[in-house]
Amino acid sequence: MAGLEGALVGAGNPLLDISAVVTKELLDKYGLELGNQILAEDKHLPLYTELEKECAVEYIAGGATQNSIRVAQWMLQVPGATTYFGCVGKDHYADELTKVAAKDGVKALYMVDEAVPTGTCAACIVGGERSLVANLAAANNYKAEHLLKPENWACVEKARVAYSAGFFITVSPDAMMAMAKHCCENDKTYCLNLSAPFICEVPPFKKTLTDLMPYVDYLFGNENEARAFAKSEGWETEDVEEIALRIARFGKASGVRPRTVVITQGADPTVVALQGKLLKFPVTRVPDDKLVDTNGAGDAFVGGFLSQLVCGKDVAECVRAGSFAAGVIVQRGGCTFPDKPYGFAWN
Repeated sequence: MAGLEGALVGAGNPLLDISAVVTKELLDKYGLELGNQILAEDKHLPLYTELEKECAVEYIAGGATQNSIRVAQWMLQVPGATTYFGCVGKDHYADELTKVAAKDGVKALYMVDEAVPTGTCAACIVGGERSLVANLAAANNYKAEHLLKPENWACVEKARVAYSAGFFITVSPDAMMAMAKHCCENDKTYCLNLSAPFICEVPPFKKTLTDLMPYVDYLFGNENEARAFAKSEGWETEDVEEIALRIARFGKASGVRPRTVVITQGADPTVVALQGKLLKFPVTRVPDDKLVDTNGAGDAFVGGFLSQLVCGKDVAECVRAGSFAAGVIVQRGGCTFPDKPYGFAWN
């Protein structure tokens, strides 16, 4: 595991998850759907206070990209193997996030906006499934200038793999494009997640996604996001395998490597499209009685996958690690994990 310091860099929206088991009535009150992720509107803002007052809440370091980076760091067990960029406020929520990152071994380089509170995400859980409502707050204010500071950009130059969740498209397309182009020009690997249907459905976000796509070496998503992408392209298919193959064929800015598209489908097989071929990997099902919280399962899959990608492993090993990590996370509350990835055998 030598030479892995700074190997993986991520940029995204750091949020403190406010996680709670809630009633169906609460979901209905705020118009929330299980399995969905949305950005908070004014009507959702009382939700955060209501959760803290009425429910037994747990505070967990969150934000999709940060989750994946923390999981990759946990899998690698090499201090400082990962670096993370995002914007926080100057408050106790930010202090919590900084503490968690340090404990996990992630090098967190937060931009601090003193005028705005740290972003939060309400994770409303019913029967192990969740509905996420993100109030980006400070996370919404990340600026590419922070990433481009020489001392910060040096971390991007050091990395061999860069990753952002699609959610970051709503915040700093410039930072994403800078990392994507750097990877393309320096034969590095750029990875992106579709993250949520609205990224494909809202025209300005879809345009950024389209602009980034030529630079994307690995694209992640789940079956709902894949179908939303297909719909946004005007494709008349809901077949996840066909959609993955078609996305993989999109043009690339660099001819060095083909695009790999990885679509998870919950307990159904993970679909991977690569070089015109389709691979399917079965998922080891977690028994219902052990399922605690699906929040972060997709992020954990990506984190496990990236932990092997930075080590140069093939796609089968990457998927195996991703499935392992996701299987651990769904048996715990939020995106949390034991001290070490016990039970994972490195090949």
